Amino acid sequence: MSAGKPITYREVLAEYPDAEKIKFCFECGICTASCPMAGLLKGEYNPRNVLEKIFLNVEDVLVSDEIWLCAWCYRCYKRCPQALKPPEIFFHAKKFAVETERKQAFENIIQKIVRASPLPLVTILACFHPERAGLGLDRIVKEAEKIRKELLDEEKRAIKAESIKGKVAVIGSGPAGLTVAHDLILKGYEATVFEAMKEPGGMLRKCLPAYRLPRELLDMDIQALKDLGVEIETSVVVGKDVDFSSLRSRYDAVFIGVGAHKGQELRIEGAGLKGVVHALDFLCMFNSEKALNVEDKRVAVIGGGNVAVDSAKTALKCGAKEVTIFYRRSREEMPANPWEVKEAEDEGVKIEFLISPKRILGSGENVSAVEFVRMKLGELDETGRRKPVPIEGSEFVKDADMVILAIGEAPDLSFIPKEIELNEDGTIWVNPLTMETTLKGVFAGGDAVTGPASIVEAIYAGRMAASSIDCYLRSLR
Repeated sequence: MSAGKPITYREVLAEYPDAEKIKFCFECGICTASCPMAGLLKGEYNPRNVLEKIFLNVEDVLVSDEIWLCAWCYRCYKRCPQALKPPEIFFHAKKFAVETERKQAFENIIQKIVRASPLPLVTILACFHPERAGLGLDRIVKEAEKIRKELLDEEKRAIKAESIKGKVAVIGSGPAGLTVAHDLILKGYEATVFEAMKEPGGMLRKCLPAYRLPRELLDMDIQALKDLGVEIETSVVVGKDVDFSSLRSRYDAVFIGVGAHKGQELRIEGAGLKGVVHALDFLCMFNSEKALNVEDKRVAVIGGGNVAVDSAKTALKCGAKEVTIFYRRSREEMPANPWEVKEAEDEGVKIEFLISPKRILGSGENVSAVEFVRMKLGELDETGRRKPVPIEGSEFVKDADMVILAIGEAPDLSFIPKEIELNEDGTIWVNPLTMETTLKGVFAGGDAVTGPASIVEAIYAGRMAASSIDCYLRSLR
């Protein structure tokens, strides 16, 4: 490229097959309205404007921090009427920026991330993936820690000037719960987090593979919250070790952020055979160093979400002979993030679409194969996706030594009182503006409300809930 020659968006997005779609954007603004990062940064980030700038003046975008602020949640894509994929458009722009020595912008936004997220190391590594664009992580982590320490000193000084305004119980120490506790501490409240597991972190610790989120970095984020004054009580199961009604009487408000830790059941013949395991259990055992032996085994993963992809990649890393994801819809309907799917395929995971399990076959008590049936897409269902319909006579058998079920996750809400209304899918209904449940003074957020979603979405929900709890408690004075 000669000096002074203008760069075109076609050069930047040369490897992106749908680059021409940018010209025909409806300018509806759905991408920005759906973006949790836009909500967290409150006007400092607008994906719709970035798309326009890439088309009109791409050189300015390459040296700005805007393309680095996408957290890969794909909410924009899932709601876009044209199925544009801003995360992938921004990814190719990031790669071009790095290749042409315009990479300093990411270092410039670390301060924004540290101030926007109470879990900055988690957010940078598990959401922003700077390494995918060719940036080294060590320097980024060190810079984030330096900025966080400076911010922590500021926050501690601000807290000392506050008098205690009230006490709030937080159930669950995932990203939503930890965000609520962090923000309420800064607003002058006491916040106590109750976690059922032996260590805090929720799904971040239980199910996110360590190769995606090193545990020492998660621990650093959590320790910073403890240093700020967040109290975390582990090995406390609400409903068993402490009653929900007891928390309500002891605290001025309650936040429920228990995540979605319960795997959905697959009601077909053979689901109880040895070698059939729920994806969350599989990932949890892997993270607790009690991993199931998959070496040289043929593994079938049933499902199409991010948990299915994580399970498949983890099984492959553990030495599985062959790993195949079977999904009942097409690639376009697959709920997993497209980039995660591509990475899994690049690593050797096979994916077969429009296929659904009919029964699991066994040799004695152990899994030996799965009988599948091929599907076709019919009319739209309640999710807005075309409903998969079995094709008569299309059954076939696939050998398998292990079956990992990743067909959906739901929260375990057996501890909540009947006054708290649930949605049809078993999640908690909340007022979308205040995050308050149908029980006064009880709020909820994260996967317990939305079902499985991204880390940044949970952090944003926690931030909204903390603000609402503050308003609620101030109204009682």
